[in-house]
Amino acid sequence: MPRRTPALIAAAVLLPLALTACSTSETSTDAQGKPDASAKSDGFPYTVTNCGVTTTFKAPPKRVLTMNQHVTEIMLELGLTKSLVGTAYLDDKVLPKYAKDYASVPVIAKEYPSYEQVLATDPDFVYGGYSSAFTAGDGRGREAFKKSGIETRLNTESCAKADTPMETLYEEIREVGRTFGVTDRAEAWVKQAKADNAATAEKLKDLKALPVLVYDSGDKTAFTAGGKGIGNELITRAGGTNIFADLDKSFGDASWENVVARKPEAIVIYDYGSTTVAQKKKRLLDDPALADVPAIKNKRFAVMPLSDAVLGVRVPAAVEKLAAQLHPAATTS
Repeated sequence: MPRRTPALIAAAVLLPLALTACSTSETSTDAQGKPDASAKSDGFPYTVTNCGVTTTFKAPPKRVLTMNQHVTEIMLELGLTKSLVGTAYLDDKVLPKYAKDYASVPVIAKEYPSYEQVLATDPDFVYGGYSSAFTAGDGRGREAFKKSGIETRLNTESCAKADTPMETLYEEIREVGRTFGVTDRAEAWVKQAKADNAATAEKLKDLKALPVLVYDSGDKTAFTAGGKGIGNELITRAGGTNIFADLDKSFGDASWENVVARKPEAIVIYDYGSTTVAQKKKRLLDDPALADVPAIKNKRFAVMPLSDAVLGVRVPAAVEKLAAQLHPAATTS
């Protein structure tokens, strides 16, 4: 997947969300018994402002292309498989629960498709996960799609200003559910997510937070999770303290000197792409400059798929899984 630099991640500012109060009641279902968004248009028109782009929907989109795994999984979780005419760009494997539905959707490109490839699917809506999905220089700008009669949405982690990533996730799910006329399904997901987060918090309530370094990639510097975005909140909710929480972005570079000085007691490795977890561990363990770092001395590592660490439906379970790695004694049932 592309390097998630500040220019790609924090380029926009989240504007106030324009939501209507009307919800829908789903009666039609798809093959999996989930709501079929194409069957209902109650509660429309619906106007929403997403990452600076205001859109009015007269009915739910019917032909959707997703770019980036976490937004694809949001669509699958909300029972919107039949709305998908194409998808692109996995960071790793989709969850087993989505495998059958995902297999039914055409993959139009291994990474980002060209503008022409997008148009070939004849979509009326394109949903991107990272800002890089809508890179104007590659011909995929949101304005270009609008001119072709195609509405768009960008996952709000790429433009959220407020430092409340979990609430941003809930709002993302609600807005997508509202856009596709499956409000009840979205609210049910949010309710369960809140309950799961509360259960994990209860297990960890009396524990001291563990200083944590996120290692995404990098050699000359450590490409790591900063204080913005869901990655930082994952660490906090899992009983850790991100040693680079003062980095005012979702991802960024940190010097190895600072890593040594901040003495992380655990290192969370993001698992994705062609560089394996074993290779990343070896790079860290073999670096003599890191020899005195507590996490290195004790070989204390945790591993997360990259798709767990972005704003998507995996997050509540990811908090629990990370907590089990950081605090195994406290989280064992």
